[in-house]
Amino acid sequence: MKNEFEFKTLAEFMEHFTDEQTCRKHFTAIRFRNGEYCPHCGHGTVHLFANGKRYRCGKCKKDFTIITGTVFGETKLPLKKWFIAIYLLSTTSKGISSVQLAQHVGVTQKTAWFMDHRIRSAMKQNKGQLFGTIEADETYIGGLERNKHRSKRLHAGTGGTGKTAVFGMTSRKGETKAEVVPALNSEQLHKTITENVAEGSTLYTDTATAYIGLKGFEHVKINHSSGEYVQGQVHTNSIESFWALFKRGYHGVYHQMSRKHLQRYVDEFIFRFNRRTFELHGKFEAVVARVSESTRLPYKELIA
Repeated sequence: MKNEFEFKTLAEFMEHFTDEQTCRKHFTAIRFRNGEYCPHCGHGTVHLFANGKRYRCGKCKKDFTIITGTVFGETKLPLKKWFIAIYLLSTTSKGISSVQLAQHVGVTQKTAWFMDHRIRSAMKQNKGQLFGTIEADETYIGGLERNKHRSKRLHAGTGGTGKTAVFGMTSRKGETKAEVVPALNSEQLHKTITENVAEGSTLYTDTATAYIGLKGFEHVKINHSSGEYVQGQVHTNSIESFWALFKRGYHGVYHQMSRKHLQRYVDEFIFRFNRRTFELHGKFEAVVARVSESTRLPYKELIA
């Protein structure tokens, strides 16, 4: 998508998006980049009201605005505040908490939390398969048992006890994917790999027993338990570098991620990681484009 406006600094971003009209014009150009259409029925003939804010479909006759049917929904917040939130969430490498976002945007923490999750819902990962040389690795997210209040400890050992499992895969020449999984056993990992990695790819993993019996791939293992981390081209350093970044965001910015919303946080970090070489405007525009294509996330659904 060719950008109407390209910025290289935050100062340029703020100097351009100074009013609601500019933001609305920018979002309209992105949402209608393939032609105008009705979000209710998809018809291609729509009429703009004289006030320049509402449209009416030429077929179903329903009225709508440029944000109808998007992640924004029928928000009462100005687009300028949404744009600032998108900029901050898409360009900060380790994310931004709802407390910080509230201070920067000028809204309550509750509203900022809602904005954060709505934007994350537009950062969902692509459904396509990875191919070529793939690294796969697993991790656990959550607090240490020894740091919990005695009454909240599970007393079931250490390691992944009380934590949530996340499994990740990265293509040496492509993108990275990760998802929250119910367990890190053979059945679950074999299923996740088969769904997300093209058959015939070369797969690099550690020696975890859950990978035993994996079929359809050239499977090469690296033995971490014996102090072996790199053997020529065989290693899992790339996916582990993503875990390192994700955990710095977890510990340093968010501090806690609920099991219920963890996948959205994973999607957020994957989205930025796959676009880490983009310029600032490229990261921002990538989110805005997805916002225009994603459906709204009601507050009641978010807290259900």
